[in-house]
Order: sequence, then C-alpha cells, then structure tokens
Amino acid sequence: MRISQAHADDTVRLARLLWLDTRGEEPERPSVDAFAAELAHWWSAHRDSHLAFVARLLGPEIVGMAWVALVPRVPRPGATSRLSADIQSVFVMPEHRGTGIGSALVEAASEHAAHLGSLRVTVHSGRRAVPVYERLGFASSRRLLSRPPDQGPPAR
Repeated sequence: MRISQAHADDTVRLARLLWLDTRGEEPERPSVDAFAAELAHWWSAHRDSHLAFVARLLGPEIVGMAWVALVPRVPRPGATSRLSADIQSVFVMPEHRGTGIGSALVEAASEHAAHLGSLRVTVHSGRRAVPVYERLGFASSRRLLSRPPDQGPPAR
C-alpha cells in the first residue's frame, strides 16, 4: 500500500470515492462524471486549503482517501501564523476495510497538518468510527462545541 498526497489527475478517482461514500444521502444526485467535473472546479478553487491523501495498492486505482481542511486562525501577538486542521471525508472501499488503510490515511493527513504548523487536528466522526479515531490519539473535548446551523440560541 502506498499513501500519497493526491494531485489534480486523481480528481476523477476521488470523485468516484466521494460518490460511493454518499450513496443514499441525496435523493437527486448527479452522475459520477458530472460530479467529477464539479469536484475539479471546486478543488481548483480550494487547492490551498483542502488536501487529499490517497491509498493505492499496486496501480493507479485509489482504494481510500482522507481530506484535510486547513483553516487559518486569527493571529495573536507573537503567533501570527496560527492554523487548525479538520480531517474530512475519510473513505476506504468496503473490500479493503479493516486492513489499516483508513488509519494510515488519517495519520498521513494529520502528520502533514502538524508539519505545516497546525495547532490541532479535529474530526467529525460517525459513531462507528469513533473507536478508530480514539486509537489514533483523538479524544473528545469539552471545549470543542458545535451547533447545527438551523438551530439558533434557546428562547429566553
């Protein structure tokens, strides 16, 4: 298995994995080819902030991916280049799950973010993947809170 950073020529393969990962989430979805074009356009606009890491076995086919979103943080005196990172869209083809590919992808993305100076790496995980992330050193935090966009503050 080889883990590497994805490049523009991987966009069609990445689109296929994203398309497979989200089956059943949207009632009306574009075809894989139409989505690949959308992803190529989106990624060209976000290439500096969103990096994809991919796993390949022998050939060019990608069997897993993990994205990392790099978020610049507000500077502080003496710390003007602050950065946070968020792991997103981790997916491994079902026939390759349980072999360590997902963990290797998350590690590669996390290490790259740390190398770039990220102060923290977060992940929003589905319930089944929480133990995997915990084995990789991720932990729940009482200080990291979230609110769904459609839910405002409670009525007074």
